[in-house]
Amino acid sequence: MSPDDRVGPAAAKRARPLARRLGGGDRRDPVERIARLTHRLAALLAGGVPPSSAWSYLEEPIADRIAEGARRGAPVAGAIETAAATLPGEEARAWRILAAAWAVAAESGAPLAPTLERFAATLRSLAQARRDADVALAGPSATARLVLALPCVSVLFGLALGFDTMGVLLRSSLGWACLAIGLALLVLGATWSRRLVRSATPAAISPGLASDLLAVAVSGGAPLDRARALVARRLEPLGEPMGEGDEVLELARRAGVPAADLLRAEAGEARRRAASELERRVARLSVTLMIPLGVCVLPAFVVLGVVPMLVSVVTTTVLAP
Repeated sequence: MSPDDRVGPAAAKRARPLARRLGGGDRRDPVERIARLTHRLAALLAGGVPPSSAWSYLEEPIADRIAEGARRGAPVAGAIETAAATLPGEEARAWRILAAAWAVAAESGAPLAPTLERFAATLRSLAQARRDADVALAGPSATARLVLALPCVSVLFGLALGFDTMGVLLRSSLGWACLAIGLALLVLGATWSRRLVRSATPAAISPGLASDLLAVAVSGGAPLDRARALVARRLEPLGEPMGEGDEVLELARRAGVPAADLLRAEAGEARRRAASELERRVARLSVTLMIPLGVCVLPAFVVLGVVPMLVSVVTTTVLAP
């Protein structure tokens, strides 16, 4: 253990009260928070702090586990992946993306501080893409929930007008049939609507990731074939394809030009295409959500609200003694 590694954690512990006052313990969007921590790591490494000590300065529980693993001799990328295994969903995936970038930089010889600084910007763009997706889907999702509530509102509306709609639904064979049909239609409509919304939701938070990692690898001086093999090995556990990165590498090989800038431009273009695709899906979703409305919700409105109301009118007026 170097003297820097022994001094770093102690200094980090003394600095943590200040970090708390500066908002280091906030619980913002996990991808955005990891981007913020990555940017701080880049600044610490650029200032000469050893990697194992740099993690100790971060006000984040997972950073302590990563620092401890690094001090025990584990590769930092492996320590990140081990710590991420205890986290849920997208947060774990974001940490594993950072681990992949760290491993590619370490194995290719790319300078770590500039790599992390660029990757912090990448993570911020991914966090923004996810926020944009949530905002874009919020309107259609709220509309679907509101429409699905209309049949239940129709029952209450009949009661408010003085009709015994609940009595009809619960105390007659016709009412039981209406109740069964209406509830089945509502379940079908809700399931159908959820599937439509899910189909419009982006499957991953990382468009352009392969190109970003390839840019890291080639900026470290790795030959193109070795850079591709290195990145493919790191992408496989994430379930990410090489995508357009292969085409850009082939273009750089044919033209004999540096590939890093081409790859970064390709990564930005991939994120722009993903944003455009999201807009197209949301626009289509606004139309396709009308299908379960017409097929399921409106018939449920009729059998749960209108039919019991008509039966109540008939039984209280026409059939009354």
